Amino acid sequence: MNFYSLHREAPKVSFKEAVIRGIAPDRGLYFPEKIEPLPTSFFEGIEDLANDEIAFEAIRQFVSEDISENALRTILRDVLDFDFPVHELEHNIAVLELFHGPTMAFKDVGARFMARCLGHFSKEKSNEVNVLVATSGDTGGAVASGFLGVQGVNVVILYPRGKVSDIQERQLTTLGQNIVALEIDGTFDDCQKMVKTAFLDEELLENMRLTSANSINAARWLPQMFYFLFAYKQLKAKNKEIVFSVPSGNFGNICAGMVAQKLGMPVNHFIAATNVNDTVPQFMQTANYSPKPSMATISNAMDVGDPSNFIRIRHLYEDNFDLLKQNLSSYSFTDTETKAAMRSIYKESKYIADPHGAVGYLGLKKFREKHPDVYGIFLETAHPVKFLDVVEETLGQSLEIPPQIQKVMDKEKKSVKISTYLEVKEYLLGR
Repeated sequence: MNFYSLHREAPKVSFKEAVIRGIAPDRGLYFPEKIEPLPTSFFEGIEDLANDEIAFEAIRQFVSEDISENALRTILRDVLDFDFPVHELEHNIAVLELFHGPTMAFKDVGARFMARCLGHFSKEKSNEVNVLVATSGDTGGAVASGFLGVQGVNVVILYPRGKVSDIQERQLTTLGQNIVALEIDGTFDDCQKMVKTAFLDEELLENMRLTSANSINAARWLPQMFYFLFAYKQLKAKNKEIVFSVPSGNFGNICAGMVAQKLGMPVNHFIAATNVNDTVPQFMQTANYSPKPSMATISNAMDVGDPSNFIRIRHLYEDNFDLLKQNLSSYSFTDTETKAAMRSIYKESKYIADPHGAVGYLGLKKFREKHPDVYGIFLETAHPVKFLDVVEETLGQSLEIPPQIQKVMDKEKKSVKISTYLEVKEYLLGR
């Protein structure tokens, strides 16, 4: 299967080339030429399938021309070696936990899948690939962990100074080897702009092979559809109309869920829950897309003012606003509302949610005001310990530090302080 740029001003490429390039020469995001629905029998018998088999059937059509079946099965077994449990908290409300991987964030799956794809591709060529990625929090740690020690791949992570949690910062600045962190004087949007600028810099591209590990990369974005299929597998027996509420920043996760819907997953609606960075909620009210500078919040991984993947969502629904509204609702919430939700969830269910999960919960509750009979699943995208100060202050509870986090707490943080794109470029050229 080929992938094409959503700007439609660049040649079509294979999955392999889309992964290595990251973004098309015309600055558009790559998108698969077609999405073939899976047979009805797949969903009828999904509860009898192992997770890696579900993942194999879901993603095979997109990658099969570049990755053999045996290699793909090996990659997926390696990537999906932890659980994705669903827990019911209230009547018709459940949480899907996506934080049981090595960095305790949902991005572990996409980062590990992409790392293993690049590792697989790099066996065929001797020249190195340089992964350039911007992070608002969890992406950096997941990418650092996923790519650590991968031969032929160097990773440079840009993150906004003072705008990620201490644990998030440690996860991306303490590993060393082929991982380097650039501490940017600015916001996530500034980091993302620098990454996108680098992909258009002819001097850089003449001197190195650059790709991105943000969700703009097809190999980071597509595997996120697995989560929704795994949740459907666990809840199919309830025989109820299921909706997903997804804490949304760059909108890659919810977009991947919509790809699962296009594959035939029997889910009729998605909720994009955001913090005060409300570009998409405003669009869903006005049909006017008006990006704005991002604002810092306690749910920092969603501090995105111009979400890259929303163009993919619009494309999935043929840029038809009415059709999109049938499939997507979007609401925004303040930090005050988020903290109140964290307290409410703990009081009612004794469940500790992180700020992002709490925003997802709020979006689900808002949607159910007018749709009380749906079975709602909100996504818990990171372990609450990754936002230790906020969670302990809000709930008055001390959290035990899991082993995955404990191992980075005493390591020395190493980063390079950067203020401008020119400094990023000079650093890359001087490596």
